[in-house]
Amino acid sequence: MTYRAPVKDMLFDIEHLARIDQVAQLPGFEEAGLDTAQAVLEECAKFNEGVVAPLNVDGDKNPSSWKDGQVTTTPGFKEAYRQYIEGGWQALQHPAEYDGQALPKTIAAACIEMLNSANLSFALCPLLTDGATEALLTAGSDALKDVYLRKLVSGEWTGTMNLTEPQAGSDLAMVRSRAEPQGDGTYKVFGTKIFITYGEHDMVDNIVHLVLARVPGAPEGVKGISLFVVPKFMVNQDGSLGARNDVHCVSIEHKLGIKASPTAVLQYGDNGGAIGYLVGQENRGLEYMFIMMNAARYAVGVQGIAVAETAYQKAAAYAKDRVQSRPVDGSVNGSATIVHHPDVRRMLMTMRALTEGCRAMASVAAAAYDAAHHAADAAVRQQNQAFYEFLVPLVKGYSTEMSLEVTSLGVQVHGGMGFIEETGAAQYYRDARILTIYEGTTAIQANDLVGRKTARDGGQVAQAVAGQIEKTEGELARSGSAEARAMAKRLAAARKAFLDVVAYVVKEGKAAPNAVFAGSVPYLMLAGNLVAGWQMARSLLIAEGLLQKGQDAAFMRAKIATARFYADHILSRVPGQRDAIVEGADSVTALPLEAF
Repeated sequence: MTYRAPVKDMLFDIEHLARIDQVAQLPGFEEAGLDTAQAVLEECAKFNEGVVAPLNVDGDKNPSSWKDGQVTTTPGFKEAYRQYIEGGWQALQHPAEYDGQALPKTIAAACIEMLNSANLSFALCPLLTDGATEALLTAGSDALKDVYLRKLVSGEWTGTMNLTEPQAGSDLAMVRSRAEPQGDGTYKVFGTKIFITYGEHDMVDNIVHLVLARVPGAPEGVKGISLFVVPKFMVNQDGSLGARNDVHCVSIEHKLGIKASPTAVLQYGDNGGAIGYLVGQENRGLEYMFIMMNAARYAVGVQGIAVAETAYQKAAAYAKDRVQSRPVDGSVNGSATIVHHPDVRRMLMTMRALTEGCRAMASVAAAAYDAAHHAADAAVRQQNQAFYEFLVPLVKGYSTEMSLEVTSLGVQVHGGMGFIEETGAAQYYRDARILTIYEGTTAIQANDLVGRKTARDGGQVAQAVAGQIEKTEGELARSGSAEARAMAKRLAAARKAFLDVVAYVVKEGKAAPNAVFAGSVPYLMLAGNLVAGWQMARSLLIAEGLLQKGQDAAFMRAKIATARFYADHILSRVPGQRDAIVEGADSVTALPLEAF
C-alpha cells in the first residue's frame, strides 16, 4: 500500500466547513483562498507521498541510534529533511516578518496531517520546532527573536520542549532543574530532562532547547518555574555557531512505536553549567510553555487523524485484495474478497467515519484559531478564541483515542496477517499508542475540559456550541432526506445528553469533585464524538446540496453514506456515555483502595 493524501476530502472540509472564503477575508490572509489551499495541498501531497512516506517502514526497522553522545537518524531522514526545509514546509504558517509564508492554520493543518500520515516519526521533529517558534513569538525578547526565529521558522535549526524530569512527569510542580543568574543576563542551567523528542539528532547544525527550570529563591510549585532558551551550540554575534554548550544526550529510549524519532535523555550542566537565556519574566515559565503545549496538543490531535487515515487506507486496500470465504448472501459463487463481508464493511466504515469526523473537527478548529488571531473585531476574536480553546482538548483527546480504535481495527481487518510485522498494519497501531499519552494524557485533556473549559464559565461556551448544533438539526429537518432525518435524530439525542453532562459538571464540580472527575474522560469522549458528529452532519447537508447540482456525484454520495454511518454507529454511543457519567460515578470509587 502506498499512502495517497486525501486531498479531496481535506479541500471539502477547508472550503465548506472551515469556510476558507471567510478566512481569506481576515487581515493578512487575503491571498489565502481556495485556489491557494488547493495548490499548496497538491504540492504537499506530492512531497509527502514521494519523499517522506517511503521512509516510514525503514524508520521502524532501522530506528535512530545513540553512540558516545551522538544520535544518528534513520538512513534517508537527513536528506528528506533537507528537502522538507528547501520546500519551505516548516515556514508555512509562521509570520512573514521572520521569513515565514504566513499561511493560515486552516491550510497548514492539512499539510501537517499529510506529513504525519506519511511518517509519524519524521513529522515529530517539525512539530516540536513549531511549538518552540510559537513560544518565542509570544514571549521571547526582541534579542532572542533576532537570534533564533528565522532559523527555526526556516527549519535550518530545530526546537525542543524540555519539561519532564525523572521525578516530574505530568506534575510540573516537581521540576527540580535549576538556573543560576550570572550577572550578565545569562543563566547557567543544571539538571536532567527525559522524554525529549529529537533532543539530539544529525539532521541540522543546531538544536534550540526550551527548558523549564527554577531560579534561586523561586516559589515552590508551578508558580516558581521559569523558561530558558538553551542552544546546543552557542551563537556568535554574526549568527555563526560558536562553542558547544554544556548540554549532552546521555541516552535515547527504546520504544513501542515511533522508533525512528529519537527520544532523548538530556543532561544539563555536567561541565560547569549550560548557558541559557531567560524567556520573558522569571517564574512565568509554565505560562509560556503552555503556548507550546497548546500548539503541540492540537498538532498531536492531527497526528491521531493522520495515522488513522493511513491505517484505513492500508486496511481498505487489503480488504479489496484478500480472498476468504463465500459471502453470506450468496452474491458471489465461491470465495470472495473480504470487503464483501458485512463485518469487514462495518470495520472499514467505522475507520473511515471516525477519521473523516475528526478531520472535519480539526479543520473547523483551525479556522477558529485563524479568526481568533487575525479578525479585526475584538469581539469576534474573543468568541473564536473561546471556541478554539474548547475544541483543543477534543481535537487532542478524542482524535488520539479514536486513532487507537482505528489502528486496532486495521489490524483486525488484516486478521492473523495483521499480527505479523511484515504486513505493516501493526506499526500504525504501535505508533498511535503514544498519542494519547504525550503532550498531556487523555485524562489531563479531560481535566482541562472539565475545569477550565466547562466549570469555570458555568458552561457558557459549551451551551453556545450546543446552540449551534441545534441550528444544524433544524437544517437537517428541513432537508427531508432519509439520511438527514436519521442524522437529526441522533444529533439531537447526543446534544441533549451533552447538555445533561454540562449541567452535571457545573452543578457538582465543587460539591462532588471526585464524582465529576470520575467521568471526565467519558465527558471528553462524548463531547468529541458530538462535535465530530456535528461536522459530519454539516458535511451531509453540504454534500446533498452539491449532489443536486451535479458536482462529483461519487464523492458526495460517499460523504452522505459515511455521515449516515457516523450517525447510526458512532453518535449513537453518546446517550450511554451520558448515563455512565451522570449516574455511574459512585461505582468508580466504590472499591476500597486496599482491594486493588
